[in-house]
Amino acid sequence: MNAVPDLSAEIISVFVGKVESPWSGKAASAIAKKATDALLHLEANGFVEDSQADLKVHGGPEKAVHHYAADHMEYWRQTFPDDADRFRPGCFGENIATIGLNEQNLCLGDILTMGTATVQICQGRQPCWKLNAHTGNPRMAAAFQRTARTGWYYRVLEAGTVRSGDTVRLMDRPYADWLLQHVIEARFESDLDPDRARALSDLPVLSESWRKSFLGKRDRFFKENTDARLKGEVQG
Repeated sequence: MNAVPDLSAEIISVFVGKVESPWSGKAASAIAKKATDALLHLEANGFVEDSQADLKVHGGPEKAVHHYAADHMEYWRQTFPDDADRFRPGCFGENIATIGLNEQNLCLGDILTMGTATVQICQGRQPCWKLNAHTGNPRMAAAFQRTARTGWYYRVLEAGTVRSGDTVRLMDRPYADWLLQHVIEARFESDLDPDRARALSDLPVLSESWRKSFLGKRDRFFKENTDARLKGEVQG
């Protein structure tokens, strides 16, 4: 049995939001989340105090909580120096921000405690045009996707309470062979090896939507139009 790495981080901030209509002529969103020090209740569909506008593509049991590594903020400041002041925890619509946990030291399927709740990593974030609109940068979603600095989503295994200052701690690593960064990179790779796509599509811990995507990628001739999602022709 593999030893579980000693990984933990303090929650810098917790963010929740309400549905708003910030962009004329476009769909509503709850991406503009605000930091709170309140004790929040985390249940199967996410924080009770949080909202999502389009439940077909946001929220739900396999997108209950979005965690983003504040470690990446310096990278974004250097990549987009004209917008450097924008890049601070909470700027991407995430629910949880920490330093020390990221796509390079976590794995798909990792089980962690968060406050009194228990959660499991089930997919990365699939960015869409709302990220561009929210940040005022039309290149943001594509850069998220290209760099695999997307953050990740949890499903909730045990409900509980969470607040800023609580600890997120790795408890179990049942899929040590599947580094989160590599899974995210594979999701957006246009010519993914069919055998790798098959292996990923067979992982029961992966969210249903990502398993379906990898099912498609098992066909060497499968083509996915991500430009539409990134540019706002579809909502994702």
